[in-house]
Amino acid sequence: MFDLDAIQAAIRAQGLDGWLLYDFRGSNILARRILQFADGTMGSRRWMYFIPATGSPQKLVHRIESGALDHLPGDKIVYLKWQEFEAGVATLTRGRKNLAMEYSPRNGNPYISRVDAGTVELVRSNGATLTPSGDLVQLFEAVWDDDQWAMHQAAGVHTDSAYGVVWKFIADQIRQHGETTEIAVSDLIMDHFAKNGLTTYHPPIVGVNAHSGDPHYETGSAPIRAGDFVLVDLWAKLDKPRAVYSDMTRVGFVGESVPDKYESIFQIVAAARDAAIKLVRDRFAAGQSLQGYEVDDACRAVIEQAGYGQYFVHRTGHSIGQEVHGNGANMDNLETHETRRVLPGCCFSIEPGIYLPEFGVRSEVDVFVDRQSQVHVTAGELQTRVVAIMNR
Repeated sequence: MFDLDAIQAAIRAQGLDGWLLYDFRGSNILARRILQFADGTMGSRRWMYFIPATGSPQKLVHRIESGALDHLPGDKIVYLKWQEFEAGVATLTRGRKNLAMEYSPRNGNPYISRVDAGTVELVRSNGATLTPSGDLVQLFEAVWDDDQWAMHQAAGVHTDSAYGVVWKFIADQIRQHGETTEIAVSDLIMDHFAKNGLTTYHPPIVGVNAHSGDPHYETGSAPIRAGDFVLVDLWAKLDKPRAVYSDMTRVGFVGESVPDKYESIFQIVAAARDAAIKLVRDRFAAGQSLQGYEVDDACRAVIEQAGYGQYFVHRTGHSIGQEVHGNGANMDNLETHETRRVLPGCCFSIEPGIYLPEFGVRSEVDVFVDRQSQVHVTAGELQTRVVAIMNR
């Protein structure tokens, strides 16, 4: 439900004059989500929707798509010529000095940078100063309601149980045939998802030995045999409207005991994961603010102190929502300097990794902060050791 009062309260709380939302041919999925566009709705002309800190919103729409924003409150300006569009922008922004848009200075945070440079120039030409809308976007797009939290937990039951299916399958195939393949494991996971009412945008990552050292490895047909190291990264959500993802990574060794070279690296990764979780819990327990980059720093410090910093080649975690990479704050001070706050009602992954030439270890869990600021780690049973697959 579009809650104008709540949005305007948030705009005022941030000291802004208003929030200017803009889209052209689906270029701004954040604006479309916040403004409650139905899935599959698409237009071919530019529109703007201005929400002032107080008062009635205003719409700017093209004549041949004049009903594009009719589901929203506010007065309508209809343009036809480009000159009328620019005049309409001037009308929307007149007297408004500090506006939020889906914009990021120097594109420092590309996840919220959905407005093109030319439109930014146009708005600024009318005297407005622009502020990134990242925390507003989080509040009204990335924050889950109770139904989404319940759907995440339901999906998590089946993403968690997939690992038991996987480890048993590998063990059985090794005993019976001497090997299996990465793609056979991936197909098994996809079947497990389908049987349990889950969907996903892409099959899982199943990487054996050196392939596990590639964080975004595309699962192939490499054999999995006794003595191999295996990483399985899977993600899925209920096949329902507005469902949100569950995303996990675990590792195993095809043997009855795990060699120290794998276990010692896993323990460093697990310690980094746990340090990040502790920071989140401590900050929310104390009622203190937390920004995404701080979680990355806490996690990365453990791996750097162990001497493996150069092998941790991605951010600590990403926002999770209706897409597996959602639109809230990421846990990142590597690829971006994430200054958005970690907010109650949001979910994100914590997934440190050490990627060596011969193998890579990642441990991924999901963290959800509820509306009462209670921190939930949603990964089933937290992995504490490399799985000895042949004991299954």
